[in-house]
Amino acid sequence: MRFTYPKPEKLKSKKTIDLLFSKGKSVSKFPLRLVYVSLDEEKEAKTTVGVSVSKKHFKHAVDRNYYKRVLRETYRLNKHLLLDSLEKPYGFMLFYQTSDRLSYQEIHEKTIQLFEKFSLQIHSTSKE
Repeated sequence: MRFTYPKPEKLKSKKTIDLLFSKGKSVSKFPLRLVYVSLDEEKEAKTTVGVSVSKKHFKHAVDRNYYKRVLRETYRLNKHLLLDSLEKPYGFMLFYQTSDRLSYQEIHEKTIQLFEKFSLQIHSTSKE
């Protein structure tokens, strides 16, 4: 398993981002929220992921950038939890939704819990 976050996995498409906010479903594990939407089969990467930290919670860009880096890193190290549960491509947006300054370790643990919760939700909806 390679722990990489290559360019094709980065969510850059305005069309996909608009689709996420209009038709996306979400799963939360405080303080993180994962918004996801199923993508077309034509995409090369199985998943595309973007991260966001609210300006409302962190006024200074340096703080927002720090938490975005942490979110990207925790995704990179735990993306196998997502990839193993997917049968088709998805677009994801990962949000940090609190003004609490959690440590890297706490965010890492919450990310793992969030990805496991997502996997359970996907499997429960696919069985129906």
